[in-house]
Amino acid sequence: MGDDMLDDIRARRLAQLQNEYKGPGGSATDKAAAEEERRATANEMKNSMLSQVLTQGARARLNTLMIGKPEKGKLVENLILQMAQTGQIMNRLSEEELIGLLEKVNQQFGSKQKTTVKFDRRRAALDSDDEL
Repeated sequence: MGDDMLDDIRARRLAQLQNEYKGPGGSATDKAAAEEERRATANEMKNSMLSQVLTQGARARLNTLMIGKPEKGKLVENLILQMAQTGQIMNRLSEEELIGLLEKVNQQFGSKQKTTVKFDRRRAALDSDDEL
């Protein structure tokens, strides 16, 4: 066997191993780029639908909610999208209607998250009897 023949066999084996590593869908970077493009397209479609369903004031309020409470914002956003897809929203939602929707969501899910703060004076050593 000559050096040329050996180099040719090595090159074919290297190409075969690289193809096996890439898998059926291409390289990992191609898959990541395709996934990122799919996410961007889905996000664009979601934003387009929200801008069709909400007025500017309602959209601004929803964005403010997303900044302050992201979990609740996503919940309300998904609820609005679901209502739009099922035909429950006929006209654009105004800010007041969005506030009403937020109040309904708070009534349903707000009772689960009651926050209480207890202050134990003995641990804090703020008792006035110790000053004698």
